[in-house]
Amino acid sequence: MSPGEVVPPDEPAPRADTAPDVRAASAESAAERTARAVMWIGPVLATLATLIWSGNFVIARALHEDVAPVQTAFWRWIIAMLAVLPFAAKAVWQQRQLIRTHLRYLCGAALLGVTLFNTLIYQAGRSTSATNLALIAAASPVLIVLFGMIGRGGEKVTGRRAVGMVVALVGVVALVSKGSLSVLLHLDFAVGDLWMLAATATFAGYTALLRRRPEGISGISFLFTTFLLGTVLLIPAYVVSLVVQGGFTPSGGTVGALLYIGVASSAVAYFTWNKAIDLIGAARAGIIYYLQPVFVAIVSYFALGEDTSGMQVICMALIISGIALGAGKKN
Repeated sequence: MSPGEVVPPDEPAPRADTAPDVRAASAESAAERTARAVMWIGPVLATLATLIWSGNFVIARALHEDVAPVQTAFWRWIIAMLAVLPFAAKAVWQQRQLIRTHLRYLCGAALLGVTLFNTLIYQAGRSTSATNLALIAAASPVLIVLFGMIGRGGEKVTGRRAVGMVVALVGVVALVSKGSLSVLLHLDFAVGDLWMLAATATFAGYTALLRRRPEGISGISFLFTTFLLGTVLLIPAYVVSLVVQGGFTPSGGTVGALLYIGVASSAVAYFTWNKAIDLIGAARAGIIYYLQPVFVAIVSYFALGEDTSGMQVICMALIISGIALGAGKKN
């Protein structure tokens, strides 16, 4: 360097906190993206499960004269286990110690969600009307929210969510009764109504239990394990049904129906419902369950050619409005 050469000033050293700021901003951005994804994915999964279960009610009604309720439930879960097994076997084996540790909890979830819920629905369908079934099922989201509030860490119900539930419930009752007060006043209650009320309570209890699922047990392991335990708990009732009522002769119709409720209504719908509870909680998912009569009406229109009146359209709009109000992110 020559004596007259000017030395350029050193470049300012980068601030020590620049990198952490960048990382923090990146982490915040990732968290926002995740939150946005949860906002949409959870409700979509709950809606998909509700749509699939809408078909289950129709099929259950069609099977009631050919297959005894307990036998329908038993073969449903056998098929469901076989459908889930290839995806669950490795995870179940790896988590076997956790499953053994939390066996009591898993048995409780299996009893409510697998052994009792659908068996009670099939039993109810033998001795009460479709209108009564639908009206009692409308209480399910309310019970889900109430059960979800119980215990440590229970979900809070805000005013907006409560209003949304009421609006959706009014829409369901109006849809089922075709907007006629006389239909509600002249309902004939039967033993099947008690079976359906019990089914509604068991499903709400099962949904509330989902938010207490032990850490480390994956969704697919939980699904297979509860299917297995629930089926084992059904065996005594299944044997009694075979002795008292006799078996059934498989046909194309019965096998197709059992495959639908075993694969779609059990394996697929339960997986998506359980995942929705993980993402958005029991209260928000429970309100989405009000979509069931809307889906039944839509399926009946396209598949069975049943007429849809202006009153039904208004009722369905009311239900959807209540769900949007009560199941939205900001509640």
